[in-house]
Amino acid sequence: MSHSHSHARAQFGCSRRGLMTGTLAAGSAAAIAPFLPRMAAAQAKPHRIDVHHHLSPPTHIEALRTAKLGSPPTYNWSVAKSIEDMDKAGVATSITSVTTPAVSFLDSDNARRVARECNEYAAKLMADHPGRFGIFATLPLPHVDVALQEIAFALDTLKADGICLMTNYGDKWLGTPDFAPVMAELNRRKAVVYTHPGAANCCRNLVPDIPDQIIEFGTDTTRTIANLVFSGTTTANPDIRFIFSHAGGTMPFLVERLQLLPSISPKLKPNWTFDKVTTELTRYHYDTAQAAHPGALTSLMKLVPVSQVVFGTDFPFRTSADHVKGLTAYFSAADLKAIDRDNAVKLMPRLQA
Repeated sequence: MSHSHSHARAQFGCSRRGLMTGTLAAGSAAAIAPFLPRMAAAQAKPHRIDVHHHLSPPTHIEALRTAKLGSPPTYNWSVAKSIEDMDKAGVATSITSVTTPAVSFLDSDNARRVARECNEYAAKLMADHPGRFGIFATLPLPHVDVALQEIAFALDTLKADGICLMTNYGDKWLGTPDFAPVMAELNRRKAVVYTHPGAANCCRNLVPDIPDQIIEFGTDTTRTIANLVFSGTTTANPDIRFIFSHAGGTMPFLVERLQLLPSISPKLKPNWTFDKVTTELTRYHYDTAQAAHPGALTSLMKLVPVSQVVFGTDFPFRTSADHVKGLTAYFSAADLKAIDRDNAVKLMPRLQA
């Protein structure tokens, strides 16, 4: 059964027997309801692969504190907390990454040093806990020369699973010509590139009491996707295997605007069509972090097949159990198997073991 059919049945229909038994059992169901997610997670053999799981190396914490950046979940992270959260929700392996703003606020020398130390910390975590962790390596962008050196070190020496890029670095999105050498090298290596949003300088603290991550992060993912596509970066580098966070941010909701953009843009019209834009947007992968709910999933599933959705949690900002619960309510068992594990294994075959 497809996710849409199973979801529709769950949301809108049930049999007469279901109505009767549902009514009779309402009291007992209510009593055990709070425990169901925990029971299901406890029974699940660890199998999930979390592609959106943050870690906080001590060097990064120190740099963030000095710059008066970061937040309590980042500061309070520990390896034990990661493993506890994973175990509660049947997560076998988490591919770790440093969260926003990575090392983009540092000068070239310090960005290089902190990125290297973060990547080495992630590699030690992987070695100390076999099978439990992987690495999306941090790059010292916007400093391109040292970023190219770190790609080589991370992928060749540390055997990282891929590279983590922020959606923008000082208001330069990923399709900017400045980053073309980085994109060319990632393409040459057929790298998995996971992206994580931040906020553009224009749009920080716009509305009192609404933090940037609530609205701006989803918007910045859309900005960088649009920039990558319409700059020609993704078509010039077709072997980069992108994962975009948070179900693509606001992009799936705004997709028609992007599809129609060439028809109103004299600059884009010669090279782009509605169908060509659609082809680009439907070949990437998208994670479920902060998006395991019908609002985000319905838009995303109109855009891409289940085979391009990967499990992500945004730990320590959200729990793995939250995401398991939301995805289980929406998808069929077969679709969950693909999202929870199989799709990530296809991207990163070493995880098969």
